[in-house]
Parts: sequence; structure tokens; C-alpha cells
Amino acid sequence: MPEGPEIRRQADKLAEVLSNKKCNNIEFGLIRHRPYSEVLRGENILSVTSKGKAMLIHFENGYSIFSHNQLYGRWEVVAAGERPESSRQLRLALDTSAGSALLYSASDIDVLPTSELVNHPFLSKLGPDVLDNNVTPAVITKRLRARKFNGRQLAALLLDQHFLAGLGNYLRSEILYSAGLLPVRKPSSLSAEEVETLSVAIKQITVRSYKTKGVTVTHEIYDRVRKHGGSFEQARFAVFNKESEPCLKCSAEIKRENRGGRRLYYCENCQE
Repeated sequence: MPEGPEIRRQADKLAEVLSNKKCNNIEFGLIRHRPYSEVLRGENILSVTSKGKAMLIHFENGYSIFSHNQLYGRWEVVAAGERPESSRQLRLALDTSAGSALLYSASDIDVLPTSELVNHPFLSKLGPDVLDNNVTPAVITKRLRARKFNGRQLAALLLDQHFLAGLGNYLRSEILYSAGLLPVRKPSSLSAEEVETLSVAIKQITVRSYKTKGVTVTHEIYDRVRKHGGSFEQARFAVFNKESEPCLKCSAEIKRENRGGRRLYYCENCQE
């Protein structure tokens, strides 16, 4: 499932053809949404934003479209009016003079007044979006110390969208490795310095992944691996998907665990 950085980059791409443009045509694949075609066709699209793993398209007439890719949803941007052949089901199509945004396979789609987004059953439960400029390490530190979060293991907490929106499986492993913390640790067991280090890592690595199209390590590490023949996938992560490979810092073997059906990677020598 795409994580916050991937959805934000998709939002940026959609914004290029949708934001501040007239919606010349709109098509819904699901029958329950089709009455909204007349409500939104011909309206100006104000902006495309994301919150965590949700996509939001806002119209000037006070309506918004919410969508969540879940496991199989995928957005594509094509030339205006184009409908490429695909084995996927087209769920939503928006056409402007600048291009067309097409959503395939996703079924978690809602159309509602923008003013009611705060009450949306998914959005209303989300914590602050890590990629929001107002979400600083200080804000993250405050949430780590909150009673409802500080007694939970970091392995579970960093996947909880109520804690922070946009984190996911690869970010979890990379953040904990960068912070030098084992997945079983709890915020309540961390020193003030460890909490600060973790908060900085959460913000820094998530923003880095967004800006670099998925690279979580520093430029120096990435360039070194690529220079020695490593692929993009081999170079982009420090520990994720690197079971049995040597740790970048100490050369110990990277370990893998499965928790709740999700992969988790760490170095038991560098993480405490």
C-alpha cells in the first residue's frame, strides 16, 4: 500500500492538470456516485491535497472528492480525454484542458460537502499528517508523550494512523533504524534524548522519502551503493527488505520479523 510520501507525490502530479482548472467532464465508475457528475461537471477545481494516505480533490462549489487507494488503487495522469486500455476498472475520471486524472481499482471513494470532511469516518480519526509543515519534531514529541500513545510498542504505534497520518511499513523500519531503537521499545521507556531523536527521525525520513521519490537514506549512502552497482531498490533503504544483508553501520546481519502480517526489519546491534 502506498504510504504518505507516495500519495503526496500523486497529489502533486494530479494538481498539475486539475488545480485551478475547470472540470470539463467527470465520470464515476461506481453507480452510487454517478448523480454527482452533474453536480461537479463544469465546476472549477480549487486544489488537490492529501492527508496521510487519503487523496482530496476540492471544488469551488463547496464539494470535495475523497479517495483512498487501499491495496490496489492507482492514479494515472494522461492527455486530456484519453482513456488507455487497461485490465483495471476505471473508478473515477476527471478531465480538464490540461489533462485527465484517472483512478483505477479503488473502491473507497466519497463525494461530500467540503465542510463535512471533518466528520468523515476515515479522516476524522487521523492524527496529524507527518508531511504537514506545521507538524514539527516538537509536535511529534508531544504526541509520543501523550498517555494514549506512550505505553504502546513502537512497532505498532508507527503504523497507527491515529498517532500520525502517512507512516507505513517501510517508513517504520527505516525510522526505528535511524533512531537506533528496537521495535519493542515504548515511548514511556525512552529517555528525553531518545524521544527527541525519534521525533526528528520520523519527520526527517518521511520528508526525505517524499522529496527523493522513495529514498530514505542520505545522499552519500545512496550514491555509494549505486556507484558499486546497486539498483535503486537496493540503494533506497537502510534496512527495509534487506534480511540477512550486512548493516550499513556495523556489518551485523539485518533481521526480519513478521508482526501482524507486516514485515519489520532491524539491526539488533545498532538498535537498543
